Amino acid sequence: MGKLLITNARLVNEGGVRDADVLVEGERIARVGTGIAAADGAVVIDAAGKYLLPGMIDGQVHFREPGLTHKGDLATESAAAAAGGITSFMDMPNVDPLTTTREALAAKYSLAAGRCTGNYGFYLGATNGNTDEIKALEVGEACGIKAFMGASTGDMLVDDPDALDKLFEHAPVVVVTHCEDSPTIWANEDMARQRYGDDVPMSEHPHIRSAEACHKSSTLATDLARRHDALLHVLHLTTEREMALFSDAHRSQKRITAEVCVHHLWFDDTRYGELGTRIKCNPAIKRAEDRQALIRAVNDGRIDVIATDHAPHTAEEKASPYFGAPAGLPLVQHALPALFDLVDRGELTVELLVDRACHAPADLFGVEERGYVREGWFADLVIVDPDRPHRVAAGNVLYKCGWSPFEGHEFRASIETTIINGEVVYRDGGLTGSVAGRRLGFTRAR
Repeated sequence: MGKLLITNARLVNEGGVRDADVLVEGERIARVGTGIAAADGAVVIDAAGKYLLPGMIDGQVHFREPGLTHKGDLATESAAAAAGGITSFMDMPNVDPLTTTREALAAKYSLAAGRCTGNYGFYLGATNGNTDEIKALEVGEACGIKAFMGASTGDMLVDDPDALDKLFEHAPVVVVTHCEDSPTIWANEDMARQRYGDDVPMSEHPHIRSAEACHKSSTLATDLARRHDALLHVLHLTTEREMALFSDAHRSQKRITAEVCVHHLWFDDTRYGELGTRIKCNPAIKRAEDRQALIRAVNDGRIDVIATDHAPHTAEEKASPYFGAPAGLPLVQHALPALFDLVDRGELTVELLVDRACHAPADLFGVEERGYVREGWFADLVIVDPDRPHRVAAGNVLYKCGWSPFEGHEFRASIETTIINGEVVYRDGGLTGSVAGRRLGFTRAR
């Protein structure tokens, strides 16, 4: 690592857009200003006409390692993320073995060391029986504690009332929740089978994984958090109805915060006929009215964070009938371009995009010295060309699964350069081969 000077950029940072140069020395930002002269030996990147942002921090991904690496792994998916302008990620615990002990958490960090293009953090998973592990967790060991308050993999459904009470009472860090009520879903599945047999059409997915199931579980989670004064972050919200559960205050004034994922801002239920199981995810993509309500909530502050819930499966797995097809979409390579399309359509501003996708995750998880373009902070930076369209095709998808729900779509903007810890890891359409990722530091405590 040497010196790098980015000149003539349109810097999007801390609520504004301004012309700026940024000098990087080693792994950190040395200067932010105008008219910065190139230091001896500095590599200069002229970003004229392009946006410069802090890298996106993705607070919810499933990179499938350990144990599910035929779908994706830490190396492949972090590289795809870097190509999409995501410089840091937080990976979920529903792998094999499950990350539900501090020992498994430490093993996962060891597995990631030296293999991730981007910076990484991992969640500890909650179960009905691991309260002692949760009590023993120290701040900084995990980005948060993940609770599946709805049907999930193996032992990760937390549905015992006593276990939930203890989780919210004793969690030393933020609790993040997947909120869908399992009994409601199971009843809806039974009704769908009675009507269709096993050949349930994908259009039934948002009725099976219904707004009622989401609202019932989200209400339980927010009630528990208030009862125990816990930090709660509710993941991948999908319904207009749930928005009433959240405050429009600034995140610095809230202990209960909310997230939306890119695909729920992009797709609605009219796309099931075209894309089928390729957009099957949990919670389900729902009505156009729900999508519009989520956009409004991002704008008015009820939703604090935008993430991906990147969850790859093979094309063969996805080709199964409704009940056999797994839920989840690969998204990290295309999340920022999709958000820039929403900016182009007038649904978001570029300042709001950066606040929700870069600044807010850093604040809510206490990510040390990342998420902003500040002197002395780590140089995690992305240059975006807003006027260079690119079309998604199977041949330019970097996910290990080899496909994208965006195939055939032409995004208006392109990621030109991604810099992680001062190293250029992606430039002009190609990965450089630099594996620059480091373990993230987390400071936010209850």
